[in-house]
Order: sequence, then C-alpha cells, then structure tokens
Amino acid sequence: MSTESILAPSSVRLGLDPVSKEDAIRLCGQVLIDAGAVAPAYVDGMFARELQVSTYLGEGVAIPHGTNESRGHVLAPALGFLQFADPIDWDGNPVKLCIPIASAADDHLPILAALAEVLMDAQAAERLRMTDSVDEVLTLLRPAEAN
Repeated sequence: MSTESILAPSSVRLGLDPVSKEDAIRLCGQVLIDAGAVAPAYVDGMFARELQVSTYLGEGVAIPHGTNESRGHVLAPALGFLQFADPIDWDGNPVKLCIPIASAADDHLPILAALAEVLMDAQAAERLRMTDSVDEVLTLLRPAEAN
C-alpha cells in the first residue's frame, strides 16, 4: 500500500489555526470523511480510542484513529495530514501535526511503522512541522510508506 493511494493531496491541510484537542479530532475525522474513507460514525470511534489511550505519538505528533469496533465504518484505507500553525494542547503535550488514520484491518501497522520512521528523522520531522508545501509533505511521506 503506497501513500499515493492512501494520502490524497486534498487530505493535506497546512497552517491551520490552533484549536482544542476535541476540535482537532473532529477536523481529522472530517478529512477522512471528505476523502471518502470513512462514514461519519467513525469519528465517534476516534473519540472512543482517545478515551482508551492517547494517540499522542511524541515529537509534536498525534495519530487519531478509531477503535477496533469502529473499523466497520471504514470504507477505504486512508491517511490525512493536518499541520497547525502553533501547537495545540494534547493532554499536556504540544502537537503541531495530526495524522488521522482509517484502516479496517491491521494494514495500519505498516503505516504506523513508516510514519514513526519518518518522524524519527529529526530533520524530516521538522520539515513536516514547518512546510507550507503539500508536495513536500507527500514527498517526505511517500518514500517511507513505499518500503
């Protein structure tokens, strides 16, 4: 599965105004809905997941996604990419990037591994946090995703 097939340019949102964590999760859900990847009920699963365990990944990144029970609302695997101009408070952690994930099976595990690999590269992670270019986001995420 490649980023080209699961991360559409229209699902990359850059320079967003900071919002609450809850509003960020709603925005993430809306990106996945707009991509045709999930039914609206999936967003409830994203909130339920957050109650189970924080989706804060570290280094200013959160990866909102639904619970196992919400997988039935996934229509197609997809990623989104939301970059905030200033960090938002994610349970006491500053978050500039939210990368929502829609996955109906365990195919999200390689996606998570690829994201972690990119984000462990401090220079690439900083570029993702600061870029104003959709093409740069896609370029930075595609090589790791293709592995």
